[in-house]
Amino acid sequence: MEILWVLLAFLMLGAALGPFLFRRRGGIRLAAPGSPDAADPANYGFARQEELDIRMPGPDQDLLDVLDVVQRSQDWKYASQLLAGTEKEGEVRLQRVQAFAGAASLELAERPGGVSDAPGGQWLRVWRAESPKDAGGAQVHAEFLVQQAFRTSMPGTDEYRIILEEAKAACAEAALLAPGDPVPYITELAVARGLAYSRTEFDQLWLKILDRAPQHMGAHLAALPYYSEKWHGSRVQAYEFAEAAAARAPRGSLLSALPLFAVFEHLPEVNLVRSFWESEVVRKAVEGAQFAAHSARPDDPMLAHVRHLLVYFLVRSERWGEAMHQLVAVDGHVGALPWTLSPDPAAEYAVFRALAVAGYEANGGTPATLPQ
Repeated sequence: MEILWVLLAFLMLGAALGPFLFRRRGGIRLAAPGSPDAADPANYGFARQEELDIRMPGPDQDLLDVLDVVQRSQDWKYASQLLAGTEKEGEVRLQRVQAFAGAASLELAERPGGVSDAPGGQWLRVWRAESPKDAGGAQVHAEFLVQQAFRTSMPGTDEYRIILEEAKAACAEAALLAPGDPVPYITELAVARGLAYSRTEFDQLWLKILDRAPQHMGAHLAALPYYSEKWHGSRVQAYEFAEAAAARAPRGSLLSALPLFAVFEHLPEVNLVRSFWESEVVRKAVEGAQFAAHSARPDDPMLAHVRHLLVYFLVRSERWGEAMHQLVAVDGHVGALPWTLSPDPAAEYAVFRALAVAGYEANGGTPATLPQ
């Protein structure tokens, strides 16, 4: 029976990705794993699927080390120390707050607790109880509540609104503990989306962020969905927001890539028309993101986010060589859009990576011709 399920899964995957697995001129196909004709991602030094890290978009060894210690020892002090030494206005702080909150949320999902055992993520509750004035702990708690609302309840339900109202109060408390830190306000952007803030309320919140960190890429990515047609705006409003941010971005800023995220935010539910991926709106957004990635500092913590989305669009556009160059830079970590929207981010990423490798080799590429 298990074999039947596996075969059914492959058939469904083939139906969904069929137009991308074969190309009229190049004859690109994904061979079965283990076949002599199968393109092997390992030949390019890529990580095996089971080794892909789904927690983060790119490497942050300090965070990984501290997360490991916190989860093994259940001692929150290591997390507190790391956040205390992380720059307030930078992108890294937001990512670390989100990572700690996500770890606690996933622990709770895996171990909800019972009569005889404590629930997962207990270290975060202890952190808030033992050090209520710790700004880092307050920020992680606010982000934890936001993730719980979107992960465990349905929009429009009483539970959803109650958790988000609690998150709103937690954001306000975190903001009081760290007046110059934009992170509590960035976290509140998700609350604003879920609780349907009016445009005036949202604009007031956004101005608080701009006063503290006007070039913050993570903040712009968090604000963008509010303007989308899925939430409280439209395709036009989302594009205008993204293009305005890109236009005022200084050289080296990844904000030039924001229009690509706006295009992704408004992809049709099902679109297998190749002409869409070759359209001017996609081409211009991809070029802007490529320019941003090329101009950014190699150690920019948001660069991996841009590269992952570029992989998605470049593979869809059958620009295999360009996709491979992005894969070389990001492989190993898959905690970013679009993979995180899948129930199995590593598997989703691995499919696109295999397509890129197959397309690259079908057009004469080899490991030797791909600069590392």
